[in-house]
Amino acid sequence: MDRKQDKKTNQDWQKKFNLTAVTAEEAVKKILPGHRVFIGTGAAQPSMLIEAMTARADELVDVEIIQLVTMGSPPYTKTELSDSFKVNSFYISEESIRASISEGLGTYTPINLSDIPRLFKNGQIPLDVSLIQVSPPDERGMCSMGISVDVAKSAVESSKIVIAQVNPRMPRTLGDSLINIYELDMLVSGDEPLLESPKMEIDKDEGRVCEFVSSLIDDGCTLQLGFGKIPQFCMDYLKDKKDLGIHSDIITEKVIDLVKSGAVTGKRKTINQGKIVVSFCLGTKELYDLIDNNEMFAFRRTEYVNDPQTIRQHDKMVAVNTALEIDLTGQVCSDSFGTQFISGIGGQADFIRGANGSFRGTSIIAMPSTAKGGTISRIVAQLTPGAGVVTPRGDVHYIVTEYGIAYLHGKNVQDRTMALISIAHPDFRADLLKKAIGYGYVIPELAKVKGKLVLSPSGMLTTTMYLDDGTKIKFRPIHPTDASRMRDLFHKLKSSAVDYRFSWDMNQMPQKQIEDFIYIDHRKEVGIVGTIPNPARTEEEIIAFGGYYLNDRTNRSEVALVVQDEWQNRGIGSFIIKYLSRIAKMDGIRGFTADVQADNKKMQTVIHKLDGKVESARDGNVFNMSTDFS
Repeated sequence: MDRKQDKKTNQDWQKKFNLTAVTAEEAVKKILPGHRVFIGTGAAQPSMLIEAMTARADELVDVEIIQLVTMGSPPYTKTELSDSFKVNSFYISEESIRASISEGLGTYTPINLSDIPRLFKNGQIPLDVSLIQVSPPDERGMCSMGISVDVAKSAVESSKIVIAQVNPRMPRTLGDSLINIYELDMLVSGDEPLLESPKMEIDKDEGRVCEFVSSLIDDGCTLQLGFGKIPQFCMDYLKDKKDLGIHSDIITEKVIDLVKSGAVTGKRKTINQGKIVVSFCLGTKELYDLIDNNEMFAFRRTEYVNDPQTIRQHDKMVAVNTALEIDLTGQVCSDSFGTQFISGIGGQADFIRGANGSFRGTSIIAMPSTAKGGTISRIVAQLTPGAGVVTPRGDVHYIVTEYGIAYLHGKNVQDRTMALISIAHPDFRADLLKKAIGYGYVIPELAKVKGKLVLSPSGMLTTTMYLDDGTKIKFRPIHPTDASRMRDLFHKLKSSAVDYRFSWDMNQMPQKQIEDFIYIDHRKEVGIVGTIPNPARTEEEIIAFGGYYLNDRTNRSEVALVVQDEWQNRGIGSFIIKYLSRIAKMDGIRGFTADVQADNKKMQTVIHKLDGKVESARDGNVFNMSTDFS
């Protein structure tokens, strides 16, 4: 049936189904002192019913309000009504709720979203009344719960009494959103605009965070973009991607442009192909109009959408969430500043564990490096006393700030500490390093040199190569003491080799260039050297150098290497590039690129020995080569 005709037909739903709608005031008389009342989520909260219930405050006492996400300032949170209503919230989304909880007039229940329905069904949190909002029934008598299925569907099934505001402006969503009108105990006819989210903007630093996140998202990924401004605004930076999918607890109006641009198609999703699967949405009328009777959108229960077992069935699942602060070992606090509860656990833990278990999947925590106008660092030596850990250090993959990307998974404490310091705000790095040394997280030798941190991840372990004649070559991370030996290496290179690698024609290696190779960032710049004992001196001689420099926008690194002339054609170059690829993989880098001159056949051969498909395009006398790691 045509949707417009369907709406027109259902305006007389009371007559058609021989049902009588009561007033909101009459309906809420079913709420009694001591009852536990569930309120529909977000923009689906039934305003008429809430106002009518609140107006009965003088007749009620000890009514516990159970809610997930609210919008605006619910009237039942007023201090003078605290004897009548007490809020128990699974997520703190509004200042009035936050204030009520901090004053002891309400409470917060920290729990994973996927676990909430079980609390209703097993009676741990028994529900007396549910107040929800639904669309008018269709020809079969089925109403849609519209923009809020989430935990509301389970709440309805577990409540003794269900009171529904029937609103013709509620979008008719598809999926698992339908409920028979005869399962609703009391009906209130309520035609009113749905609540809308206020427009938000991001600043330059937050935009930079979003750019870094976009570099970690490849074509064909399935995305969860969690609660919070940065995860949602990341969608503005994904319009050039192809065939993205969405499986997420929440969507906002930011999804509109991704759908219209064709970036989101869901064609490559492993399950629910072609569908945007979500449990609820917060947005504007434009979003509500888009999802209305739109088969591309499937609204499902939280216990399905947030189930890690469901999530990990998606290949290339990427979960993007945010945090309030992160300590140097990688512990993520997302729901409180110390003892003050700010938000909630939400679906972060569900999706991080699900995405991490997905084939080629990963998780991202994205946040600005500072808070409160740049006065405090979000990357801290220790979490603020009282802060809760939403995501434990062992589950963390990527951390992103406006200063870069840190990859922590599988890293030891020293490596993850240095990685996080490198993406902290520069004003706080020295103090973080000092405290890290004091805690024993890193060795004292990792001090500040020439304004840069000297970082050598354990992924860059010392390794050894034996040539056919038994010659032993040791490979290790480059070190500040290598400056003179690096100069010796470049003096011994033929000018053509220098030109191949560095695109300059020179007779000496400048000090600045040496420093650029020596003082390197843990992830963005990596340098290794191949050495042999020097019989003329006690120190070793560098005969080869390899390194890469990360392009933050693509999460691919430009790779280059040089081998001293007399040591060429012995497999050293191939060994180095495989060594570098191992390091890059451990840091979550997608692949390598290289600009190789057309007559540099040796480097072209080395690149082709990597374990991914190599693509090459000629630009004049240069081949632009790239490969993603398999």
